Amino acid sequence: MLVSVLTAVHVLGVVIWIGGVAFVTMIVFPMIARMEDSFEKVLFFQGMEHRFARIAKNSVGVVGITGCWLLYITGEWRILFSMAGIGPTLMIVVWTSYLFVLLFEGKIFRMIFGGKTQQDAVKVFSLLSRFHWVILGLSLLAVGVGVWAGHGGVLI
Repeated sequence: MLVSVLTAVHVLGVVIWIGGVAFVTMIVFPMIARMEDSFEKVLFFQGMEHRFARIAKNSVGVVGITGCWLLYITGEWRILFSMAGIGPTLMIVVWTSYLFVLLFEGKIFRMIFGGKTQQDAVKVFSLLSRFHWVILGLSLLAVGVGVWAGHGGVLI
């Protein structure tokens, strides 16, 4: 029963987290691209990011805790970094990437928005949008592989 509860909480956390990233990637960035005023773009993005950051951090935390707990109680930690453990291994790689970005987002945003790039909002948001598409693609790949591997998928 504990595995079922942890799995449900884990999946709900992933849905909120990756769903939020998908929303920002597919809805927010195209809206920003259509805005004319660079200052308006930055204010809109900062407002959205500020609201989503807390949700993302909490979701990533819940997913990390439940994921580690599940790996421990099911014994699947033994198959990490092997072909049999491709699902959880890819999930850990994606989770670690998000954790790194969330922990250092202040420094990352200062690097992106500071200096010369501050003058070119179009370039900055284009870079952020491309980054979001890459991380969303990796996230969806991790979800797909995780579901596939968790339901008996095997590599040939």
